[in-house]
Amino acid sequence: MPRFSANLGFLFSDRPDIQRVAAAAACGFKAVEMHWPYHVPALDMREALAAHNLTMLGLNMPVGDTPADLGLGAIPGRESAFQHALDQALSYGSTIQASAIHCLAGIVSSDNLASAERIFIANLQMAADRAGQVGMTILIEPMNHRDRPGYFLRYVEQAAAIVGQAGRRNIKLMFDCYHVQITQGDLITRLRTHLDLIGHVQIAAVPSRMEPDEGEVSYREIFRTLDNLGYQGWVGAEYKPRGRTEDGLGWLSELSGKP
Repeated sequence: MPRFSANLGFLFSDRPDIQRVAAAAACGFKAVEMHWPYHVPALDMREALAAHNLTMLGLNMPVGDTPADLGLGAIPGRESAFQHALDQALSYGSTIQASAIHCLAGIVSSDNLASAERIFIANLQMAADRAGQVGMTILIEPMNHRDRPGYFLRYVEQAAAIVGQAGRRNIKLMFDCYHVQITQGDLITRLRTHLDLIGHVQIAAVPSRMEPDEGEVSYREIFRTLDNLGYQGWVGAEYKPRGRTEDGLGWLSELSGKP
């Protein structure tokens, strides 16, 4: 069965970020990922990860003035702000020994899509070149328009084409089953088709975005497919718990075994 990481942006959210690291380790997770941990000093985060023998998989780049901006990667005229955000992400990520940075594209109006794509590709090339110098991967993630109206990167095939045009081996897809199911469905076919481009997988129930033991997606079949395909990466538990995180982790043994 796949290896599971705890997304500390959603899990264990009833306590400060630094305490979520210990909570994830106590529940048996061996790896974690975060959204925006920048308010925690990087050295403190590194110490907490080391103390609990946890691998940090990835973090999001700063997204602009507020998280509602949803990124700078494809925004015309914001190239300098993107570079500043990348500086911050690379510095923080290198210190905590993260393996990947998620580059969010941002909200783009329908009349700017062509220029947004050109800007996104150029920004990704620059980000990948710099991330490669410190052994890190750049991730891009299609998001559904029900939750993220106007988000530039919407489809798996769109993301795959952008990765191809960018031409950098360390740019990969973050395949979030929750987002892909809402927008496109056909998860297993898309996992098979794009496996070589997938750097990380995330899961949550659809449509609730709660524990993956409810809703319309059979995660037992998703996990079996990933095993059969020889997927070597992690599967991130990026869901919003129904209650206390610890009380909802029964899905780990029910669907797959230990984290």
